Amino acid sequence: MRFSNNVFIRGLLWFAIVLSFSPRAENLAILSAGAVEPGLVKVVEDFEKKSGHKVTIQFGTSPQLSQKLANQFFADVLVTPVSVMQDQINAGKIVQPVPKLIGKVGAGITVRNELMNPKVATVEEFKEALIQADSLVYNSASTGLYLDKLFEKMGIAEQLKSKTKKFANGDMVLTHIINGKGREIGFGAIPEIKMYESKGLRLVGPLPADIQNYTSYVGAVMKGSNNEKIAIELLTYITQESNRHFFKDAGIE
Repeated sequence: MRFSNNVFIRGLLWFAIVLSFSPRAENLAILSAGAVEPGLVKVVEDFEKKSGHKVTIQFGTSPQLSQKLANQFFADVLVTPVSVMQDQINAGKIVQPVPKLIGKVGAGITVRNELMNPKVATVEEFKEALIQADSLVYNSASTGLYLDKLFEKMGIAEQLKSKTKKFANGDMVLTHIINGKGREIGFGAIPEIKMYESKGLRLVGPLPADIQNYTSYVGAVMKGSNNEKIAIELLTYITQESNRHFFKDAGIE
């Protein structure tokens, strides 16, 4: 009986030692700009599969992210445009002084599937397509702010004003395009448009090269994470060169 008890005790001790050295699955949170959603979701899924950790992602437009962060919203990893990230660095909320590059995203043009593609290869063709369209649809965030300035610069802002529809984010813009009427042209981040191509719209193409607008997105670990070491591992996995294909396939350069 004594031998049996000793074996049992040794077994318990060995089990405790094994547990102490086994990596524990952790829960992490990412707050991210929606423009990189399709690539980020794929690479995070791959990280979860290989690491055993669980990652939740909350997406938003740049203004929405800024508002959440101003209200002390916390995430282990933050993915934003450079300007938003710089604000967080200045506020002392970021671990790394230099955030890691995720990629850059260009603005794209979209129409619902039943329409012919407008000619938009050159600035002049693009301008004519806007004038001939029944309505134009874009967000009131980064893409929309850029387009407003662009149309003013092109001298057609007043001409387009009455037929312009704005929505809070890319999802709302693209859903409207799918269910729209008439010769409607939509705009959005190229990865977001590509994500909706199976739902009733298509990517016509990027803005003409001479007037294209790229937004660079970066990632960083936020201070105060209970899982800082794993959060750094997650960010490293997201940005390592061997995983660039997840973003390139989604239209993120």
